[in-house]
Amino acid sequence: MHGIVFVLKVFITFTKKLFTMNSINEQQPEKNNENLQGSEAVNKIKKLVDKASTCFFCTAIEGNKPFQTRPMSVQDVDDEGNLWFLSASDSHLNQEIETDNKVQLLFQGSAHAGFLELNGEATISKDKEKIKEFWGPLLKTWFTEGIDDPRITVIKVETYDGYYWDNKHGNAVALVKMAVGAMIGQTLDDSIEGKLNI
Repeated sequence: MHGIVFVLKVFITFTKKLFTMNSINEQQPEKNNENLQGSEAVNKIKKLVDKASTCFFCTAIEGNKPFQTRPMSVQDVDDEGNLWFLSASDSHLNQEIETDNKVQLLFQGSAHAGFLELNGEATISKDKEKIKEFWGPLLKTWFTEGIDDPRITVIKVETYDGYYWDNKHGNAVALVKMAVGAMIGQTLDDSIEGKLNI
């Protein structure tokens, strides 16, 4: 009997926490959650990456230490939802990917919208065609020998899922809605969020 009571208490506590975590979303009078799959998910990724262009590229490391993070510029997002980067062969990033290729990418398009979290697997190559495709004069800052610098590598992140937070009609409309919501005591923020399955 005590076991059943304990399980019920745990279930009730979990349900309350779940409701509390979603309480802001529950107060929205408009639809504010939309999960996207396939080409819709890829289009959302392209749109949000275009707003940010630079992400925090996170890699796992051994032991109980926190993951490693550094800013990286996205060179491209292809039609399959893969993200492409250039990196130095002797970088910590490359070494970490060789140890564990599971990565997380975090984007922030603006102060109020365009947030994106992606999970995927990274592979490293020396694909000359991709290097030529992505090369620009400013890259010589890091690859001092130019386009033929032997340290240039291409990182492809094959994304499989993620989550996004954005607004539906832009920051100006979101700000007006928030102001109106504050005056009438209702949650109006023009937000939209959801899971991404590529």
